[in-house]
Amino acid sequence: MASLARIVRTAAPRSTRAFAVSAAARKDLIQDLYLAQLKAYKPKPQAQDAHVGIVKEFKAPAVPAAQALPSDLAAELATYDASAPDLADVVPVTSHASPQAGMTTSQFLEMIEEDEHDEVHH
Repeated sequence: MASLARIVRTAAPRSTRAFAVSAAARKDLIQDLYLAQLKAYKPKPQAQDAHVGIVKEFKAPAVPAAQALPSDLAAELATYDASAPDLADVVPVTSHASPQAGMTTSQFLEMIEEDEHDEVHH
C-alpha cells in the first residue's frame, strides 16, 4: 500500500495554489494606505496673529474735496481775454533754401496760380 501511495503521489499532478496579489488588489492596498495617511494628517494650527506684518491694514481713501469756483468768474475771464498769448520762439530754418523762402503768403498764392496752365491732350 505504501508503494501504491507513492505511485499515486508521483503520477498525480501537483496542484498547489500560489498566493499572488493581483494588480487591482495592489492598487487598492496602496490607495487605502494613501487615504489613511490623508485622513490622519492634522496641519499645525496657525496663530491668530500670523498675518500681522504680512497683510496691510485697509484704510479707505480720503474723500476728495469739491473744487470751489472763483468768486468773480466774469472778472477772471475778462483778464484772460485781455492778456496777450504767449508765442513760441520761431527759429528760422536755413538748412535748405527754397525759392519760396522769402515770399509772403499772397506772393506764394499768386505764384501757384500762375503755374496753372491747360495741358494739351493728344
